[in-house]
Amino acid sequence: MAEELLSLPFFTENGWIRKTCKVCGRQFWTLDPDRSVCGDQPCEEYSFIRERVGTPVSSPHEVREKFIDFFARHGHTPIRRYPVVARWREDVYLVGASIYDFQPWVTEGLAPPPANPLVISQPSIRLTDLENVGRTGRHFTGFEMMAHHAFNIGDLNIYWANETVEYAFKLFKEVYGVKPEEMTFIFDMWSGGGNAGEDYEVIVRGLEVATLVFMHYKVLDDGTLVPMKNRIVDTGYGLERIYWLLTGSYNAYEAVFQPFVTWLRSLTGAEPPPEQLSLVLSRRSGALDFKKPVEAFKLLGEISSSLGMSLEELKKLLEPNEAIYALADHARTIAWMIGDGVVPSNSGAGYLARLLIRRSLRLKMRLGLEIPLSELVAKQVELWARDFPEHLEVLDEITDIVDYEESRFRETLARGQRALGELLSEYKSRGASELPVEEALKLYESLGVPPEIIAEQAAAEGLKVDITGFYARLAELRGKAQPQQAAPPFPVEPEALSAFPQTRALYYEDEKLGRFRAEVLGVLQGRYVVLDQTAFYPEGGGQLTDQGYLVFNGGRCDVVRVFKVGGVVVHECSGAP
Repeated sequence: MAEELLSLPFFTENGWIRKTCKVCGRQFWTLDPDRSVCGDQPCEEYSFIRERVGTPVSSPHEVREKFIDFFARHGHTPIRRYPVVARWREDVYLVGASIYDFQPWVTEGLAPPPANPLVISQPSIRLTDLENVGRTGRHFTGFEMMAHHAFNIGDLNIYWANETVEYAFKLFKEVYGVKPEEMTFIFDMWSGGGNAGEDYEVIVRGLEVATLVFMHYKVLDDGTLVPMKNRIVDTGYGLERIYWLLTGSYNAYEAVFQPFVTWLRSLTGAEPPPEQLSLVLSRRSGALDFKKPVEAFKLLGEISSSLGMSLEELKKLLEPNEAIYALADHARTIAWMIGDGVVPSNSGAGYLARLLIRRSLRLKMRLGLEIPLSELVAKQVELWARDFPEHLEVLDEITDIVDYEESRFRETLARGQRALGELLSEYKSRGASELPVEEALKLYESLGVPPEIIAEQAAAEGLKVDITGFYARLAELRGKAQPQQAAPPFPVEPEALSAFPQTRALYYEDEKLGRFRAEVLGVLQGRYVVLDQTAFYPEGGGQLTDQGYLVFNGGRCDVVRVFKVGGVVVHECSGAP
């Protein structure tokens, strides 16, 4: 399969040249006979900064509309986005890519897709790169993944790899005006969400703008790849990255969040970095990765030397803008999360929302901003109202929740700093030179003390603490649903449900469905109802169960709990039919 996917007719019949990158060793296709590198980072610097690439666009909205229109004209049905809270999944809390919308039910052939083929622009959230957000020019916690998907289930054949690559080429050439010779297609392997497959990364002038995955493996818990009967076209086109490419801005934040960034600079008095610094830094920023701080600061040191300044002088110019960029990103992501129903808490998706809010509050403190965080979030809701009008409708609820979280943070911070002082004194009395990062994690988890404050106070006491990757580590640890413990046990034994067919999951097919008709297949112990289909979300993956009621023959029973045993959904009712 790999060789077949590597030698697609689109490439072999249209003058493309297959090469091996002299830097990274990956294979890629190009129309440029003189090209010797794949174009991806860090093999090549960005060459689109302050350059006009492609057809001018006025907004991210225009990029999205052009994308959806192109695929609609090519037989794809546009569908609405899914919430960023992945309530239909038991393994993750947040949607991290458009394919999450369809895993595992559609990808495994257990439920039909909402359309086939389809096109969508899915808001997605990934918190594992938090330390990079605002600093690399390209990382976001919240981003839109534009995608077209085709589900070749069983013997059904919609389209596969060759058509997928051709669609990508035509989109960038005909819709976004990118010159064909500026594109490269890098062959690689992708895995995520329990599935995997070979892929092509689409690169333009050093920037990855799309990934085209040909999903035909299931990934087992031990990492083993097992071939699937189904073949899924899983694509991801970065809305923010494409807009950045077409504007030629210094970084993606200046492009996507320009009105917000300008507004925040006016409040803080921060100045944009000097033009020459921005140009040099931006072109080399693709190689920055603060998950590898030694390498990142080495690169920044090289850049500062080339500009005749020290690394400390460079950091002083960059840090206020990095905080502004991160706040722009975080404020929009917080709006997405709370607007889609996440309530900050100490578990599940709520934990991740609280983590992002607290990090935003710390950034706000660094900038000396006196206005509430809720004003920043509200500003993003208003700026993106055309794209997400549903969040504007619940703006009061969003700001109330953020205000409560900020007041709670301030109350706990004072207690946390006292506890930190006592802890540092204890370690100093032992003659220690370093505070273990595990202690910092405990302080954050129990009292919400930000790692930056822990590091600052530790340094003042002559103690070191390594907080590299702190937020990303927390997000990674808490971003996946924890395996459910045996307690509390299900009140219905699996054997009692063995005769029932798998319940059709209407809550997956239409997550907003509130009313539905179903056939009662059985009632166990006088209160546990099994239906042929249901719109009630069962508990699992850290998500609370839905509640509601069932109406039958003029009567009614209240649904107080919903759980799933194998493939059968059970409704616990008071006053069962």
